[in-house]
Amino acid sequence: MNTLKEITLTVENQQLIPADIAYHYTIIPKGIEDGVLVLYSKEEISKTISTEELELILGFPVKIEFLEADIINKTLSKYYRSDGKREVGSEFKLGGDFLENLIWDAKSTGSSDIHFEMFKDTARIRFRIDGKLIERYKVKKEDYAELVNKIKINSKLNITEKRLPQDGRINYKDFDIRVSVLPTLYGEKIVMRILGKDTSNLTIEKLGMSPDEEKIFLEAISASKGIILISGPTGSGKTTTLYATLKLLNKINCNILTIEDPIEYTMEGINQVQLKEEIGLTFSRALKTFLRQDPDIIMVGEIRDEKTAQMAIRASLTGHLVLSTIHTNSALGTISRLIDMGVPSFLIAETLKISVAQRLVRRLCNHCKVKADIKEKNPGNLLLGKLSYHYTPSGCDHCFHTGYKDRIAIYELIPLTNTIKNIIKSGDINSEKNLGIFKHHRLSEKALRLIKEGVTSIEEVYPILIEDKDDL
Repeated sequence: MNTLKEITLTVENQQLIPADIAYHYTIIPKGIEDGVLVLYSKEEISKTISTEELELILGFPVKIEFLEADIINKTLSKYYRSDGKREVGSEFKLGGDFLENLIWDAKSTGSSDIHFEMFKDTARIRFRIDGKLIERYKVKKEDYAELVNKIKINSKLNITEKRLPQDGRINYKDFDIRVSVLPTLYGEKIVMRILGKDTSNLTIEKLGMSPDEEKIFLEAISASKGIILISGPTGSGKTTTLYATLKLLNKINCNILTIEDPIEYTMEGINQVQLKEEIGLTFSRALKTFLRQDPDIIMVGEIRDEKTAQMAIRASLTGHLVLSTIHTNSALGTISRLIDMGVPSFLIAETLKISVAQRLVRRLCNHCKVKADIKEKNPGNLLLGKLSYHYTPSGCDHCFHTGYKDRIAIYELIPLTNTIKNIIKSGDINSEKNLGIFKHHRLSEKALRLIKEGVTSIEEVYPILIEDKDDL
């Protein structure tokens, strides 16, 4: 038996065998040597493996080397990620449609995006899983153009246009894919965003708010008029929070209109409009038309400019509940951003019901996380005097040896109480005295709690902690 203690697979070797074949036969590709595909497997199943069958399936002469079972199992879990929940038809079919198989592979592994990238001599495909990009496939340079054209055809784009960006969409029964094509130095880069249609799991209770936060949020969205604003960077879960809120508010006696870019979930009973700036259908123009459609609730995908902000304020003043997102780093920053957009402080105080900021952080795997002293793991003295221990990622079969499993949202909520309204009207929200009032709302406080409870690691929430360093 081979005495190797660990297997490190290159992307090239990994894609020699599809995941379902690797799991079915319990084999790991070592590589191709002199035209022979060398495979690792468990010695105890040596009598059940047919090299002839493998050669027929894989199209190569096959040689098998044996390793200890735990090494094989660990490698399968690490490099051939599979959650055992593949939809019907999602299995890889050798000799079938590579693009179709690729999409189902991304869907079954819980990927949010697929990146196709061309460089001088190579091309690669990466998946974004739990917020992190991992390299999944290598593509031959000569095959990349054909793959790009196939994606363009499926998403109804112009295959002859290679100089300008293009946007398209591919529709499936249970999900859609938004396609973005960008011309780069060596070819076109494509990003495919997987958009789910299933809203059964979209509930306020599953967002990750604490009971107190959930109570505050529900009180704010129960208002008949005003603005609900959710802030955070791209990929922080803002859209999910918006849709969960809309699902709760979607009643037979309520007229809900949305303007979105893109429409990520389709919801029965809600009138959804796709933004089309190229023909003049902008957020602000849609909002103007919405006011003539007798709405009760309006959702604007994003407040990007002064005109949209002014229209949202106008809509809320005329008796409508407006929900939207805005790109700021904190709930307090949202208020400052509106002021910078030219919205008068007294109007913000009168119309804003709640300002919410959120982030998504990866959860530590409960099966392999390790408790440790802070000691040197305290960059910039961020946690000095706060915590004496923390938890670190390790890696096991349950988390595909990443140390993390799934993600959780953390929230920063500022409800517009009379005290906060008066602070906003005074125009002095950034004074030392007033900042102290907002301190207990900070995301960093929630991040520290998650570290202490062993939900996440210091590394995962470091960007949040560094933002609030001066207040810790």
